[in-house]
Amino acid sequence: MVIRAITVAGAGQMGSGIAQVFAHSGFNVTLYDIEQEAVNRGFSAIESSLSRFVHKGRIREDQKFATLSNLTLSTDLGHACNSDLVIEAAPEKIETKKILFKSLDRICKEHALLTSNTSSLSITEIAAATARPENVIGMHFMNPVPIMPLVEIIRGLATSDDTYDHILSLTQALGKTAVTVKDFPGFVSNRLLMPMINEAIYAVYEGVATPAAVDQVMTLGMNHPMGPLALADLIGLDTCLSIMETLHDGFGDSKYRPCPLLRSYVQAGWLGRKAGRGFYLYSERG
Repeated sequence: MVIRAITVAGAGQMGSGIAQVFAHSGFNVTLYDIEQEAVNRGFSAIESSLSRFVHKGRIREDQKFATLSNLTLSTDLGHACNSDLVIEAAPEKIETKKILFKSLDRICKEHALLTSNTSSLSITEIAAATARPENVIGMHFMNPVPIMPLVEIIRGLATSDDTYDHILSLTQALGKTAVTVKDFPGFVSNRLLMPMINEAIYAVYEGVATPAAVDQVMTLGMNHPMGPLALADLIGLDTCLSIMETLHDGFGDSKYRPCPLLRSYVQAGWLGRKAGRGFYLYSERG
């Protein structure tokens, strides 16, 4: 099977980044979301990202316009019927994803591959919502997608070798590095990253240090490019909480218990950069 047409279901931070990468690589990409405003925001984010790349000399102006010309915007999931591949980038809620995959299974061509960008949820459980679990696989891109080179590929219990081979080749064609992992909560990336972020939040919660001090310890002392609390704000504190809950539920181990301060911030709507406030305050310029 040759993959030419792609639908990205979800036009948020991750979905728009995924759409940009595929469109830049010459694929015809439909960027879908349930609301037109969300689709428009996603397209604007792609335009801004490409403009920054032009300004920095990473791409040419004609490449920017070629990438944008490969994009189609839609609020009709039915448009996925012509796609060879669908990449789901919906909120990190298992029921939301299962409902979406059930719909995609009904809409898409028989040969179409259905992938999830989930950062922690079970690919096997998501695939079970379809009648084609052998065609379902995880493609976990890293944030920001256009810059980060890694993609975790997660095989569900029923994922076929053919599906895996197609997705592995596709990932490499994007210029990304593929790492194959098993279908465990959090996979590898978030099984390691999120407990570190959670512990950093505990350090603030217990009064050990301020957010800025915690981040300085990790950037200046451990040579991390970004402190764990600034990174949590970038990822979204609601996403961090969802992943920690998945780890806690999946492993049943108290070491994955979400910090109460993280839960309080999410309840307050302090979700990080996208909300203008998390562990730091953000202007429109970030």
